Amino acid sequence: MKTYRVGIVGIGAVGTEMVRVLRQREFPAGEIRVLARSERDEEIAGERFHVREARPEAFDGLDFAFFAGTEGAKGASQVFGWEAVRRGAVVIDNGDDYRMDPRVALVIPEINPEALARHQGFIANPNCSTIIALMALGPLHRAARMRRLVAATFQSVSGTGRDAIVELEQQVHDYVAGKPLAHKVYPHQIAFNVLPHIGSPKNDMPGYTSEEIKLRNETRKILGDPEIRVCATCVRVPVFGGHSEALNVEFERPLSPAQAREILARSPGVRVVDDLPNAVYPMPIEIAGGDETWVGRIRRDESAENGLVLWVSGDNIRKGAALNAVQIAEALIGG
Repeated sequence: MKTYRVGIVGIGAVGTEMVRVLRQREFPAGEIRVLARSERDEEIAGERFHVREARPEAFDGLDFAFFAGTEGAKGASQVFGWEAVRRGAVVIDNGDDYRMDPRVALVIPEINPEALARHQGFIANPNCSTIIALMALGPLHRAARMRRLVAATFQSVSGTGRDAIVELEQQVHDYVAGKPLAHKVYPHQIAFNVLPHIGSPKNDMPGYTSEEIKLRNETRKILGDPEIRVCATCVRVPVFGGHSEALNVEFERPLSPAQAREILARSPGVRVVDDLPNAVYPMPIEIAGGDETWVGRIRRDESAENGLVLWVSGDNIRKGAALNAVQIAEALIGG
């Protein structure tokens, strides 16, 4: 079996999960080369690695270079991404620096694998909330064409990174102990609270954040339909892992809840979990650590023509980041 030399840039939550996913899925990696800001030895996902300093020559000989920065983190792919391509690697970037670049394929393998045929050596992972939404919406769009999407996301603190997880844990402990709740990662306390503020304000769209605009722009690019109207409100919630989303969708053609369930039940990477009378529906506590996107609460929207409402949950670190990146590499090697 042919093996591939794989580089991972960054060993935070996503980089660690990439190592774990590569091993779990038995990706034919003859080498996993971990790159970071400084050289050192680290235990990552139960393995011992000698971490190299990220510099241009560190990418020599790699077949794939995964840039594993936390969503919104700037720097690594801007500095080294195209350099890695020039040195022969296919870059798969989890960051948001190049997603809308016309040179860069933006790919969810179950939804738009055809985009890989046009890649120029640099492929981007979509935003985690976009991936989780489109795992459900992509198959329905193919069946009935989505015209309008109104989305409210409920995003866990793991999407911000390890410091946010620690901050939520500490706030919970301090609350129980009757201590003041300090915050540094977020502008307000996150424990027992929700923050309708993910990303930075967008000057060109007053009142919206960068996270909300990503969902609009990335949805249009992935589905190849610039006419889809998208309005999103992105909310940070006191959940450690897993993003959930309420999706209100208007289609061009009629699509009943039963038809939607049938389509989604046969869609790769999707699980229909929809039994409201028995309190069965997707929840982040159930999907954490899993690879499938769960879809439930599928019902008709009587306020819109050809409208449906769905509730989805997915693991933002796995399918929303690490798993999607590895699946892209698998698709490229024919795995």
